[in-house]
Amino acid sequence: MNESFKTKNTQMRVRSLFSTLSDKERLMAEFILEHPEKIIHGTINEIAEELNLADSTVFRFCKKLGYKGFQDLKISLATESVNEMKDVHEKVSKSDDEKTILEKVFCSNIKTLQDTLEVIDDKDFSRAVDTILHAGKIELFGFGGSNVIAMDGYHKFIRTGLTVSAQSDSHMQLISASQLKEGDVAILISHTGHSKDILEILETVKDQQVTTICITGFTQSPLSQGSDISLYTLSEETDFRSEALASRIAQLSILDALYVNVMASLDDKGQASLQHVRKAIQKKRL
Repeated sequence: MNESFKTKNTQMRVRSLFSTLSDKERLMAEFILEHPEKIIHGTINEIAEELNLADSTVFRFCKKLGYKGFQDLKISLATESVNEMKDVHEKVSKSDDEKTILEKVFCSNIKTLQDTLEVIDDKDFSRAVDTILHAGKIELFGFGGSNVIAMDGYHKFIRTGLTVSAQSDSHMQLISASQLKEGDVAILISHTGHSKDILEILETVKDQQVTTICITGFTQSPLSQGSDISLYTLSEETDFRSEALASRIAQLSILDALYVNVMASLDDKGQASLQHVRKAIQKKRL
């Protein structure tokens, strides 16, 4: 767990770790998300009894979240803001009209971006920008919905004048990964960080001493643990909108921010490359 993550609020920590939790830990996680007031006003014995868990299980879960113990968790929950845009977390219901759903989706996206901005480690982000700037080659990888994000990243970074690539086909991604070498950078995108395909790419490029940057939603995933630099997104799952879908706007925004930083650092060289692109695509317009 990175240092920036430890400074964030309890619900952010719980949601980010959720996919890695055991069944008993998930009981505790769901209880914190749904009934924080019971944690604040209860004792460890009361919470353990209500959830049919051992006191030691509750205590270990508090430690897993980065707290010293149950009391530390209580204090954290009690001091966190109670005015956290509760309407943002309202779930879409079948009775909602089109305008209400529109507003809830937009509010959810705004909240996703705000929460993601909170959990991104400034030093890791700066390292990612510097690594991209000095890369021999940049390649973006992602499968399924994450491939859409990877291709969007390619669409951005090709304008920089840097050597950048991305593939859509899973076999081509693996072949392309096998050709990267030390000094190159692989940007790996996966919401869960548990995809077999992305972990296969990670293993391939790590064997070749390629620097890895991952964009993922889970701090304890194999992808984040195995990457050199991890940039995290944070989103909330709802009945009609999966967490993976909500996280994509944050993934796109992280790539946007990386691209803008790189272009700013390239200065005149970057602007010259951008002008070449604009001149070329101008021919496609009437």
